[in-house]
Amino acid sequence: MSSSNDINSPELLHEIGSIHPISNMKLYLLDFLVSLGFEIIDGPEVESEEFNFDMLNIKKSHPARQMHDTFYVQNKSSVLRTHTSPVQIRGMLDNKPPIAFVSGGKVYRKDDDATHLPMFHQIEGIYVDKDIDFAQLKDLIYKIIYKLFGENVELRFRPSYFPFTEPSAEVDILSEDGKWLEILGCGIINPVVLDNCKIDSTKYSGLAFGLGVERIAMLKHGIQDIREIYKSNLDFLTQFK
Repeated sequence: MSSSNDINSPELLHEIGSIHPISNMKLYLLDFLVSLGFEIIDGPEVESEEFNFDMLNIKKSHPARQMHDTFYVQNKSSVLRTHTSPVQIRGMLDNKPPIAFVSGGKVYRKDDDATHLPMFHQIEGIYVDKDIDFAQLKDLIYKIIYKLFGENVELRFRPSYFPFTEPSAEVDILSEDGKWLEILGCGIINPVVLDNCKIDSTKYSGLAFGLGVERIAMLKHGIQDIREIYKSNLDFLTQFK
């Protein structure tokens, strides 16, 4: 008969697990966006070129559609989604304005270095209604950045280009060592995209934003190599409990 003092019994480890830092960051951001009035929607990770590119005004000649940037599957008839934007397209096709959607999930690109992975997590949101303008977009971005990094952080908007927004901007924050660090991309939804989704662009406009969850986690936690996050190294992961 064994007992609790049996020297042959293996020692029981009672260490309690925790949510992975990327899952935790994604949930944190989604919960905040829901509190602002966004509704969470989801979509497939294997997408058609139509939803991943065409509906988003990404032309056939765009570099993102090349084999060296995108994972083509099913005899090249589909792709592993390169962003969560197709989810927004499906949301606009299935609903009439006003709409405010946010989605978060895995996306895939042919990158692999200290700051990029072939699989990473992205959060994107859209808000479509009458008279949406860049001032409203800036107000939303300030709320997101302040929630993530505190209200004392300095940020700037840089003009940029995305096929699915016009005008477009990238947002940077000023780090403690005086360097500007890119945080997210945003813009006013291109009228072509609204029209593709059967939304009258003469009556409605919209804002859009997108950010990489791993990048936010790296900046908040001072992680230098993104690959460390997925090595299942408990010595590394337990520091985020």
